[in-house]
Amino acid sequence: KAEEDPEELVEASDSFEGSDGEGQWDSESSSPKDSRVPERSEASDPEEGEQEDHNHDATKYIPPQVRKAQEALDDKKKEELGRLKKMVNGLINRLSEPNLSSISGQLEELYMANSRKDMNETLTSILMNACVTAVAMPARLMMEHVLLVSVLHHTVGTEVGAHFLEAVVKKFDDLSRSDAEGKECENLLALIAHLYNFHVVHCLLIFDILKKLVSSFTEKDIELILFLLKNVGFSLRKDDALALKDLISEAQSKANAAEKELKDQTRVRFMLETMLALRNNDMRKIPGYDPQPVEKLRKLQRTLIHSSSSGKETQLRVSLESLLNADRVGRWWIIGSSWSGAPMINNTDSKAQQKLRIGKVSSKIMELARKQRMNTDIRRSIFCVLMTSEDFMDAFEKLLKLGLKDQQEREIVHVILYCCLQEKTYNPFYAFLASKICGYERRFQVTFQFSIWDKIRDLGNLSASAISNLVSLLVHLFRTKSLPLSVLKVIEFGDLDKPKVRFLRQVLSMLLVKTDDDDINDIFGRISDNPKLGMLREGLKLFLTHFLLKNAQVQNSDEETGLLKERAELANRALQAKESKFKL
Repeated sequence: KAEEDPEELVEASDSFEGSDGEGQWDSESSSPKDSRVPERSEASDPEEGEQEDHNHDATKYIPPQVRKAQEALDDKKKEELGRLKKMVNGLINRLSEPNLSSISGQLEELYMANSRKDMNETLTSILMNACVTAVAMPARLMMEHVLLVSVLHHTVGTEVGAHFLEAVVKKFDDLSRSDAEGKECENLLALIAHLYNFHVVHCLLIFDILKKLVSSFTEKDIELILFLLKNVGFSLRKDDALALKDLISEAQSKANAAEKELKDQTRVRFMLETMLALRNNDMRKIPGYDPQPVEKLRKLQRTLIHSSSSGKETQLRVSLESLLNADRVGRWWIIGSSWSGAPMINNTDSKAQQKLRIGKVSSKIMELARKQRMNTDIRRSIFCVLMTSEDFMDAFEKLLKLGLKDQQEREIVHVILYCCLQEKTYNPFYAFLASKICGYERRFQVTFQFSIWDKIRDLGNLSASAISNLVSLLVHLFRTKSLPLSVLKVIEFGDLDKPKVRFLRQVLSMLLVKTDDDDINDIFGRISDNPKLGMLREGLKLFLTHFLLKNAQVQNSDEETGLLKERAELANRALQAKESKFKL
């Protein structure tokens, strides 16, 4: 059967190979491909049979020749990893600002030539050994090491920065819980701060760490808060001033409550003064604050990445809780990292049933995706999200977690529009999702506009149901202010054919009937103050008067015609509201 579970196929094909005295029993973790299961003899006692069943699930027999081959492979792997570690270590030891470009280039080549998993683990291990020591490390050295990670994060892939970040955060969490007296915590916090400075991680993580330190509020925590604010305080204020204000309020209330418990009150007062200086954007009141080294290295970063965005779009928007629980809940922030979403289940029968059920559902959806010509992995992923989401908010969150970038991100809009038009009857799910996406980032608005233009130009080839769905979607986007009415400027009013006249009549009549007076003023008024949209305004006024109202008198009742006429006059007035200024 095509849908049989791979594990069941492996177990079915396993057979006993000889009873060599040198044989060995190994745990279930050994490779199913190389393992062999002994045949079960007929058990006269049912209890004995059950015991054998248990042994069958717990262990597998590995023949000596297979075991020797595995050991040889392990030795070869160790040798390769040792050689790789030497090469990476040599590059990191020579790291400095002048040769950062050549070293990052050589590490990129190593990433191309070796397993990314091996490279990530090796690089993280070497950087942690170099930067996390019992004595405070020089700030310049820390920045150069993190800048290297940032460059690789943008040039090789986001999994480089994600792997390093997770290791640093977990180590920091372990040490912050212990009573270690060295400077490891400060060094780890400096790494996290500079990962934020060089756009590897979003400010969300920094605020989570600060909130955690403020909630415990010991003398050690106060020092760490001061250290972190000195390194990234003004950047936090720039990125999220409101969150910083809330944090300062929380710290003030915590300081007042713990006034008697803390011995060193001067450090608490100094911390509060530093926070107030940040809130007031007063750099002079923070002793030793010097943004120049970070700014200089940021300029170098921009030249090495060769990107106008300087990498802000590849920031990992991940919380402290998600990083600490990554082994349990998965790593959604890494592109290509898969996770079933459920813990391991000991019962093999229920595990097999669960896998089979998931396989059937996904196979149906994948077959549907194939029929709908979702011919790339990205389109299939987006399609599966749309088909399996509970509601538009669930779909929106899952689409963001796909981590698509630039050209890939546009596929979200194309697939939503395609699915919406393919429905036999209009489904408002797509309209609400499209509205939510347009409100999230302006670039989605632009993509929707271009996609809708393509559909309007191709109206003659669309079915009646597809045109009806497109009309309803467009009206919803106009009414929710997700798209401006200027989308209609693609229509040439001087050269209207029958499909475009019908389409425009449906859009405007539905928009006018379903929208309140105030909203009509806003929607049509938005295009009245733009001198470039003069042709669109004149075209709409002409269409409202000569095409829409004349046709409405024939097709609609007197009451509907009266409402449409009233709303059309309101729309006309809104279009003319600011025209006189341009004429003058």
